[in-house]
Amino acid sequence: MQDKDIKDEVLEEDINKEEAHEHEHEHKHGGHTCCGKHGHKHEEETKKLKAEIETLKNDYLRKQAEFQNFTKRKEKEVEELKKFSSEKIITQFLGSLDNFERAIESSIESKDFDSLLKGVEMIVRNLKDIMTSEGVEEISTEGAFNPEYHHAVGVEACEDKNEDEIVKVLQKGYTMKGKVIRPAMVIVCKK
Repeated sequence: MQDKDIKDEVLEEDINKEEAHEHEHEHKHGGHTCCGKHGHKHEEETKKLKAEIETLKNDYLRKQAEFQNFTKRKEKEVEELKKFSSEKIITQFLGSLDNFERAIESSIESKDFDSLLKGVEMIVRNLKDIMTSEGVEEISTEGAFNPEYHHAVGVEACEDKNEDEIVKVLQKGYTMKGKVIRPAMVIVCKK
């Protein structure tokens, strides 16, 4: 009989512990009895957050693709600009080329050297006008040698010139909008 009393006591203790646990659980979950559904609010919030993350991820990927397309378009535009950047100037020079060809044809027929020379001088003036309109200027070769604008290819002793003064110009130099695009090729006086 004692064994039965001990079993009853243990059983009663277990029941008391379980009731205490249920009471504690009700207290934690706002007083309602645990039905296994108390996590439904958390599941809804989790689903909402996952959907929001997915939307943001898709937006990011779309923006990234748009940016890559924009970059490719700009690179193509720059390539086109580079490809045809000289079109305007070439179009202007074509008129001078036409005049050269006409002058040659005319001089072959007439055998008139003077009119050929006049025609060539006119074409040279036209070419210089085109260059001036594009901001191209001839580099001055008067006076002292300046390594920024002149390229010395030789030296020469010259009595009527000062030391480092330009004696002779072998090839004219030019600047374009202030930048040297071809230095003047010169011979410099050395005593």
